[in-house]
Amino acid sequence: MLIIDDIKLDYSDVLIKPKRSTLKSRKQVDLLRTTKFRNSKKVYSGIPIMAANMDGVGTFKMADELAKLNIFTCLVKTYKTNELVEFFDCSDLVQLTYRKQNVAMSIGTSDGDMKKFRNVYELTEGKVKYLCVDVANGYTEMFSDFIYQLRLNHPELVIIAGNVVTGDMTQELILNGADIIKVGIGPGSVCTTRIQTGIGYPQLSAVIECADAAHGLGGHIIADGGCTCSGDIAKAFGAGADFVMSGGMFAGHDEGGGRVIPKNYLSNEINMKSGEQYKETKMFVQFYGMSSETANEKHFGGLKDYRAAEGKEVLVPYRGSVDNTVQTILGGVRSACTYVGAGKIKDLPKCTTFVRVNNTHNRVYE
Repeated sequence: MLIIDDIKLDYSDVLIKPKRSTLKSRKQVDLLRTTKFRNSKKVYSGIPIMAANMDGVGTFKMADELAKLNIFTCLVKTYKTNELVEFFDCSDLVQLTYRKQNVAMSIGTSDGDMKKFRNVYELTEGKVKYLCVDVANGYTEMFSDFIYQLRLNHPELVIIAGNVVTGDMTQELILNGADIIKVGIGPGSVCTTRIQTGIGYPQLSAVIECADAAHGLGGHIIADGGCTCSGDIAKAFGAGADFVMSGGMFAGHDEGGGRVIPKNYLSNEINMKSGEQYKETKMFVQFYGMSSETANEKHFGGLKDYRAAEGKEVLVPYRGSVDNTVQTILGGVRSACTYVGAGKIKDLPKCTTFVRVNNTHNRVYE
Protein backbone atom coordinates (compact mmCIF):
# COMPACT_ATOMS: atom_id res chain seq x y z
CA MET A 1 0.00 0.00 0.00
CA LEU A 2 1.26 3.46 -0.95
CA ILE A 3 -0.08 6.93 -0.24
CA ILE A 4 0.84 9.81 -2.55
CA ASP A 5 0.92 12.97 -0.46
CA ASP A 6 1.34 15.38 -3.39
CA ILE A 7 -1.66 17.61 -3.99
CA LYS A 8 -3.66 16.61 -7.08
CA LEU A 9 -6.13 19.01 -8.64
CA ASP A 10 -9.35 19.11 -10.65
CA TYR A 11 -10.46 22.00 -12.88
CA SER A 12 -12.62 23.39 -10.08
CA ASP A 13 -9.57 23.66 -7.80
CA VAL A 14 -7.83 26.35 -9.86
CA LEU A 15 -8.26 29.60 -11.75
CA ILE A 16 -5.96 31.07 -14.39
CA LYS A 17 -4.14 34.19 -13.26
CA PRO A 18 -4.46 37.12 -15.74
CA LYS A 19 -1.29 38.65 -17.16
CA ARG A 20 -0.34 41.73 -19.13
CA SER A 21 -1.32 41.24 -22.78
CA THR A 22 -0.55 42.99 -26.05
CA LEU A 23 -3.66 41.55 -27.71
CA LYS A 24 -6.26 44.19 -28.56
CA SER A 25 -9.16 41.90 -29.42
CA ARG A 26 -10.38 38.31 -29.20
CA LYS A 27 -10.28 38.32 -33.01
CA GLN A 28 -6.50 38.26 -32.86
CA VAL A 29 -6.46 34.84 -31.16
CA ASP A 30 -5.75 31.95 -33.54
CA LEU A 31 -7.56 28.80 -32.41
CA LEU A 32 -6.42 26.69 -35.36
CA ARG A 33 -3.63 24.28 -34.62
CA THR A 34 -1.45 22.25 -36.97
CA THR A 35 0.00 19.05 -35.52
CA LYS A 36 2.23 16.34 -36.96
CA PHE A 37 1.77 13.01 -35.23
CA ARG A 38 4.71 11.00 -33.96
CA ASN A 39 3.96 7.52 -35.29
CA SER A 40 1.69 7.92 -38.31
CA LYS A 41 3.51 11.06 -39.52
CA LYS A 42 0.12 12.44 -40.58
CA VAL A 43 -0.73 16.13 -40.11
CA TYR A 44 -3.86 17.52 -38.45
CA SER A 45 -5.05 21.09 -38.86
CA GLY A 46 -8.14 22.39 -37.09
CA ILE A 47 -9.59 23.62 -33.81
CA PRO A 48 -8.46 20.94 -31.31
CA ILE A 49 -11.79 20.44 -29.55
CA MET A 50 -13.53 17.06 -29.82
CA ALA A 51 -17.05 15.69 -29.39
CA ALA A 52 -16.94 12.41 -27.47
CA ASN A 53 -17.90 9.00 -28.86
CA MET A 54 -21.11 8.82 -26.84
CA ASP A 55 -24.76 8.29 -27.73
CA GLY A 56 -26.37 11.64 -28.44
CA VAL A 57 -22.97 13.23 -29.10
CA GLY A 58 -20.77 11.24 -31.49
CA THR A 59 -23.33 10.96 -34.29
CA PHE A 60 -22.96 11.35 -38.06
CA LYS A 61 -25.01 14.56 -38.02
CA MET A 62 -22.94 16.00 -35.19
CA ALA A 63 -19.73 15.08 -36.99
CA ASP A 64 -20.82 16.77 -40.21
CA GLU A 65 -21.92 19.95 -38.46
CA LEU A 66 -18.78 20.22 -36.31
CA ALA A 67 -16.48 19.36 -39.23
CA LYS A 68 -17.73 22.46 -41.06
CA LEU A 69 -16.49 24.43 -38.04
CA ASN A 70 -13.09 22.64 -38.02
CA ILE A 71 -14.00 20.74 -34.84
CA PHE A 72 -13.34 17.02 -34.42
CA THR A 73 -15.77 14.18 -33.60
CA CYS A 74 -15.11 10.63 -32.44
CA LEU A 75 -18.09 8.55 -33.62
CA VAL A 76 -19.89 6.16 -31.31
CA LYS A 77 -18.66 2.58 -31.41
CA THR A 78 -22.10 1.15 -32.11
CA TYR A 79 -22.50 2.17 -35.76
CA LYS A 80 -22.71 -0.81 -38.10
CA THR A 81 -20.26 -1.59 -40.89
CA ASN A 82 -22.59 -0.57 -43.73
CA GLU A 83 -23.43 2.73 -42.00
CA LEU A 84 -19.76 3.58 -41.54
CA VAL A 85 -18.89 2.63 -45.11
CA GLU A 86 -21.64 4.87 -46.45
CA PHE A 87 -20.44 7.73 -44.24
CA PHE A 88 -16.71 7.52 -45.05
CA ASP A 89 -17.17 6.62 -48.75
CA CYS A 90 -19.23 9.72 -49.49
CA SER A 91 -19.42 10.83 -53.15
CA ASP A 92 -19.48 14.52 -52.20
CA LEU A 93 -15.77 15.46 -52.36
CA VAL A 94 -16.11 18.52 -50.10
CA GLN A 95 -18.00 16.59 -47.44
CA LEU A 96 -15.60 13.65 -47.78
CA THR A 97 -12.64 15.97 -47.16
CA TYR A 98 -14.28 17.34 -44.01
CA ARG A 99 -14.95 13.83 -42.75
CA LYS A 100 -11.45 12.51 -43.43
CA GLN A 101 -9.86 15.44 -41.58
CA ASN A 102 -12.23 15.80 -38.62
CA VAL A 103 -13.85 12.44 -37.84
CA ALA A 104 -12.58 9.26 -36.17
CA MET A 105 -14.13 5.82 -36.29
CA SER A 106 -14.27 4.28 -32.80
CA ILE A 107 -13.84 0.64 -31.77
CA GLY A 108 -13.14 -1.47 -28.72
CA THR A 109 -10.67 -4.36 -28.61
CA SER A 110 -12.89 -7.36 -29.30
CA ASP A 111 -12.47 -9.57 -32.35
CA GLY A 112 -15.76 -8.21 -33.65
CA ASP A 113 -14.54 -4.63 -33.33
CA MET A 114 -11.34 -5.42 -35.21
CA LYS A 115 -13.25 -7.22 -37.95
CA LYS A 116 -15.58 -4.24 -38.34
CA PHE A 117 -12.68 -1.84 -38.67
CA ARG A 118 -10.93 -3.99 -41.28
CA ASN A 119 -14.12 -4.27 -43.31
CA VAL A 120 -14.77 -0.52 -43.18
CA TYR A 121 -11.15 0.28 -43.98
CA GLU A 122 -11.04 -2.07 -46.97
CA LEU A 123 -14.47 -1.15 -48.36
CA THR A 124 -13.70 2.57 -48.17
CA GLU A 125 -10.21 2.04 -49.62
CA GLY A 126 -8.48 3.55 -46.62
CA LYS A 127 -10.61 6.67 -46.28
CA VAL A 128 -10.68 6.24 -42.50
CA LYS A 129 -7.73 8.35 -41.36
CA TYR A 130 -8.37 8.37 -37.59
CA LEU A 131 -9.20 5.38 -35.39
CA CYS A 132 -10.16 5.81 -31.73
CA VAL A 133 -9.53 2.64 -29.72
CA ASP A 134 -11.64 3.32 -26.66
CA VAL A 135 -11.71 1.20 -23.50
CA ALA A 136 -12.54 2.10 -19.92
CA ASN A 137 -9.30 0.62 -18.58
CA GLY A 138 -6.22 1.37 -20.67
CA TYR A 139 -3.86 -0.32 -18.21
CA THR A 140 -4.19 -3.93 -19.34
CA GLU A 141 -1.37 -5.75 -21.11
CA MET A 142 -3.92 -6.88 -23.68
CA PHE A 143 -4.77 -3.26 -24.59
CA SER A 144 -1.12 -2.31 -24.98
CA ASP A 145 -0.51 -5.34 -27.21
CA PHE A 146 -3.61 -4.48 -29.26
CA ILE A 147 -2.23 -1.00 -30.01
CA TYR A 148 1.15 -2.49 -30.93
CA GLN A 149 -0.36 -4.93 -33.43
CA LEU A 150 -2.65 -2.28 -34.86
CA ARG A 151 0.35 -0.03 -35.54
CA LEU A 152 2.28 -2.86 -37.18
CA ASN A 153 -0.59 -3.56 -39.54
CA HIS A 154 -1.51 0.08 -40.22
CA PRO A 155 1.55 2.36 -40.12
CA GLU A 156 -0.40 5.12 -41.89
CA LEU A 157 -3.31 5.27 -39.42
CA VAL A 158 -3.67 8.00 -36.78
CA ILE A 159 -4.35 5.96 -33.62
CA ILE A 160 -6.16 7.48 -30.63
CA ALA A 161 -5.94 5.25 -27.55
CA GLY A 162 -7.23 5.40 -24.00
CA ASN A 163 -8.18 5.91 -21.33
CA VAL A 164 -5.31 6.39 -18.88
CA VAL A 165 -4.36 9.00 -16.26
CA THR A 166 -0.65 8.49 -15.57
CA GLY A 167 2.54 9.35 -17.37
CA ASP A 168 3.99 5.83 -17.42
CA MET A 169 1.09 4.31 -19.32
CA THR A 170 0.88 7.34 -21.58
CA GLN A 171 4.47 6.69 -22.61
CA GLU A 172 3.96 2.95 -23.06
CA LEU A 173 1.02 3.42 -25.40
CA ILE A 174 2.89 6.03 -27.45
CA LEU A 175 5.94 3.77 -27.73
CA ASN A 176 3.63 0.93 -28.78
CA GLY A 177 2.27 3.01 -31.64
CA ALA A 178 -0.49 5.36 -30.47
CA ASP A 179 -0.38 8.95 -31.72
CA ILE A 180 -2.83 10.52 -29.26
CA ILE A 181 -3.64 9.32 -25.74
CA LYS A 182 -7.05 9.91 -24.15
CA VAL A 183 -6.56 11.05 -20.56
CA GLY A 184 -9.32 10.73 -17.97
CA ILE A 185 -10.85 8.08 -15.73
CA GLY A 186 -14.06 9.06 -14.01
CA PRO A 187 -14.26 12.86 -14.49
CA GLY A 188 -17.25 12.88 -16.86
CA SER A 189 -20.65 14.16 -15.75
CA VAL A 190 -22.36 10.80 -16.40
CA CYS A 191 -19.48 8.55 -15.38
CA THR A 192 -19.64 6.77 -12.02
CA THR A 193 -16.36 4.84 -12.20
CA ARG A 194 -14.91 6.69 -9.22
CA ILE A 195 -18.00 5.86 -7.16
CA GLN A 196 -18.29 2.23 -8.23
CA THR A 197 -14.60 1.33 -8.14
CA GLY A 198 -12.74 3.99 -6.16
CA ILE A 199 -10.41 4.35 -9.18
CA GLY A 200 -9.49 7.67 -10.74
CA TYR A 201 -7.20 10.70 -10.72
CA PRO A 202 -8.00 14.41 -10.44
CA GLN A 203 -8.32 15.53 -14.05
CA LEU A 204 -6.22 18.68 -14.14
CA SER A 205 -3.23 16.91 -12.56
CA ALA A 206 -3.72 13.94 -14.89
CA VAL A 207 -3.60 16.25 -17.90
CA ILE A 208 -0.48 18.04 -16.65
CA GLU A 209 1.41 14.83 -15.92
CA CYS A 210 0.33 12.91 -19.02
CA ALA A 211 1.01 15.89 -21.30
CA ASP A 212 4.52 16.17 -19.89
CA ALA A 213 5.11 12.46 -20.47
CA ALA A 214 3.68 12.49 -23.99
CA HIS A 215 5.43 15.64 -25.18
CA GLY A 216 8.79 14.27 -24.11
CA LEU A 217 8.30 11.52 -26.70
CA GLY A 218 6.75 13.72 -29.37
CA GLY A 219 3.27 12.34 -28.64
CA HIS A 220 -0.03 14.09 -27.94
CA ILE A 221 -2.91 13.82 -25.48
CA ILE A 222 -6.63 14.48 -25.26
CA ALA A 223 -8.08 15.83 -22.02
CA ASP A 224 -11.17 13.63 -21.97
CA GLY A 225 -14.00 14.57 -19.61
CA GLY A 226 -14.65 16.86 -16.69
CA CYS A 227 -15.21 20.09 -18.63
CA THR A 228 -18.49 21.79 -17.74
CA CYS A 229 -17.85 25.19 -19.36
CA SER A 230 -15.50 26.99 -21.74
CA GLY A 231 -13.35 28.03 -18.77
CA ASP A 232 -12.59 24.38 -18.02
CA ILE A 233 -11.58 23.85 -21.64
CA ALA A 234 -9.20 26.80 -21.38
CA LYS A 235 -7.74 25.30 -18.18
CA ALA A 236 -7.20 21.96 -19.96
CA PHE A 237 -5.32 23.66 -22.79
CA GLY A 238 -3.37 25.69 -20.24
CA ALA A 239 -2.40 22.43 -18.52
CA GLY A 240 -0.85 21.14 -21.74
CA ALA A 241 -3.64 19.24 -23.47
CA ASP A 242 -3.28 19.07 -27.26
CA PHE A 243 -6.98 18.30 -27.67
CA VAL A 244 -9.95 18.64 -25.32
CA MET A 245 -12.86 16.19 -25.56
CA SER A 246 -16.31 16.67 -24.07
CA GLY A 247 -19.55 14.73 -24.01
CA GLY A 248 -21.81 16.72 -21.70
CA MET A 249 -21.14 20.08 -23.34
CA PHE A 250 -22.18 18.68 -26.74
CA ALA A 251 -25.22 16.77 -25.42
CA GLY A 252 -28.79 18.00 -25.80
CA HIS A 253 -28.50 19.33 -29.36
CA ASP A 254 -30.52 18.62 -32.48
CA GLU A 255 -27.53 16.98 -34.15
CA GLY A 256 -27.23 14.41 -31.34
CA GLY A 257 -30.60 12.88 -32.19
CA GLY A 258 -31.69 12.31 -28.60
CA ARG A 259 -35.33 12.16 -27.55
CA VAL A 260 -36.66 15.55 -26.46
CA ILE A 261 -38.63 15.24 -23.20
CA PRO A 262 -40.97 18.02 -21.97
CA LYS A 263 -41.29 18.59 -18.21
CA ASN A 264 -43.80 20.87 -16.53
CA TYR A 265 -42.82 23.20 -13.70
CA LEU A 266 -44.57 25.68 -11.49
CA SER A 267 -43.41 29.22 -12.21
CA ASN A 268 -42.58 31.77 -9.53
CA GLU A 269 -45.18 34.07 -11.09
CA ILE A 270 -48.75 34.16 -9.76
CA ASN A 271 -51.90 34.53 -11.87
CA MET A 272 -53.50 37.63 -10.33
CA LYS A 273 -57.03 36.51 -11.28
CA SER A 274 -56.95 32.92 -10.06
CA GLY A 275 -54.20 33.31 -7.48
CA GLU A 276 -52.53 30.16 -8.85
CA GLN A 277 -48.96 29.79 -9.99
CA TYR A 278 -48.33 29.78 -13.72
CA LYS A 279 -47.09 26.52 -15.22
CA GLU A 280 -44.16 26.46 -17.61
CA THR A 281 -42.72 23.70 -19.77
CA LYS A 282 -39.01 23.08 -20.15
CA MET A 283 -37.46 20.74 -22.70
CA PHE A 284 -34.79 18.16 -21.85
CA VAL A 285 -32.83 15.45 -23.68
CA GLN A 286 -31.74 12.08 -22.33
CA PHE A 287 -27.97 11.71 -21.84
CA TYR A 288 -26.14 8.74 -20.38
CA GLY A 289 -22.68 7.27 -19.94
CA MET A 290 -21.60 4.50 -22.30
CA SER A 291 -21.03 2.16 -19.34
CA SER A 292 -24.45 2.91 -17.86
CA GLU A 293 -27.26 0.41 -17.52
CA THR A 294 -29.18 2.33 -20.21
CA ALA A 295 -26.34 1.99 -22.73
CA ASN A 296 -25.83 -1.68 -21.93
CA GLU A 297 -29.54 -2.41 -22.37
CA LYS A 298 -29.62 -0.55 -25.68
CA HIS A 299 -26.49 -1.97 -27.29
CA PHE A 300 -25.43 -5.16 -25.52
CA GLY A 301 -28.61 -6.84 -24.30
CA GLY A 302 -28.13 -5.74 -20.69
CA LEU A 303 -25.37 -5.83 -18.11
CA LYS A 304 -23.32 -9.01 -17.88
CA ASP A 305 -23.58 -10.81 -14.55
CA TYR A 306 -19.92 -10.15 -13.73
CA ARG A 307 -20.02 -6.36 -13.93
CA ALA A 308 -21.78 -3.30 -12.56
CA ALA A 309 -22.87 -0.15 -14.36
CA GLU A 310 -20.22 2.59 -14.26
CA GLY A 311 -22.36 5.34 -15.72
CA LYS A 312 -25.69 7.03 -15.11
CA GLU A 313 -28.56 8.58 -17.04
CA VAL A 314 -29.49 12.26 -16.70
CA LEU A 315 -31.65 14.83 -18.43
CA VAL A 316 -29.80 17.78 -19.94
CA PRO A 317 -31.52 20.97 -21.16
CA TYR A 318 -32.51 20.93 -24.82
CA ARG A 319 -30.10 23.34 -26.54
CA GLY A 320 -31.19 23.49 -30.18
CA SER A 321 -28.44 23.70 -32.81
CA VAL A 322 -24.88 22.96 -31.74
CA ASP A 323 -23.65 26.09 -33.56
CA ASN A 324 -24.66 28.30 -30.64
CA THR A 325 -22.80 26.14 -28.13
CA VAL A 326 -19.68 26.10 -30.29
CA GLN A 327 -19.73 29.89 -30.50
CA THR A 328 -19.94 30.11 -26.70
CA ILE A 329 -17.08 27.65 -26.23
CA LEU A 330 -14.78 29.28 -28.76
CA GLY A 331 -15.60 32.76 -27.48
CA GLY A 332 -14.68 31.72 -23.95
CA VAL A 333 -11.38 30.15 -25.01
CA ARG A 334 -10.47 33.21 -27.09
CA SER A 335 -11.22 35.44 -24.13
CA ALA A 336 -9.05 33.31 -21.86
CA CYS A 337 -6.18 33.67 -24.33
CA THR A 338 -6.51 37.47 -24.35
CA TYR A 339 -6.42 37.57 -20.54
CA VAL A 340 -2.99 35.90 -20.49
CA GLY A 341 -1.51 37.21 -23.75
CA ALA A 342 -1.63 33.97 -25.76
CA GLY A 343 -2.00 34.83 -29.45
CA LYS A 344 -2.33 31.17 -30.41
CA ILE A 345 -4.02 28.31 -28.61
CA LYS A 346 -0.76 26.35 -28.63
CA ASP A 347 0.85 29.19 -26.63
CA LEU A 348 -1.66 28.93 -23.78
CA PRO A 349 0.43 26.53 -21.64
CA LYS A 350 3.41 28.91 -21.77
CA CYS A 351 1.19 31.80 -20.63
CA THR A 352 -0.77 29.97 -17.93
CA THR A 353 -0.29 30.38 -14.20
CA PHE A 354 -2.77 28.39 -12.10
CA VAL A 355 -3.94 29.75 -8.76
CA ARG A 356 -5.36 27.24 -6.30
CA VAL A 357 -8.78 28.11 -4.90
CA ASN A 358 -11.27 26.58 -2.43
CA ASN A 359 -8.55 26.18 0.18
CA THR A 360 -7.26 28.16 3.12
CA HIS A 361 -3.97 29.23 1.57
CA ASN A 362 -3.98 29.90 -2.17
CA ARG A 363 -0.87 28.77 -3.96
CA VAL A 364 0.44 29.72 -7.40
CA TYR A 365 1.75 27.16 -9.89
CA GLU A 366 3.71 28.30 -12.95
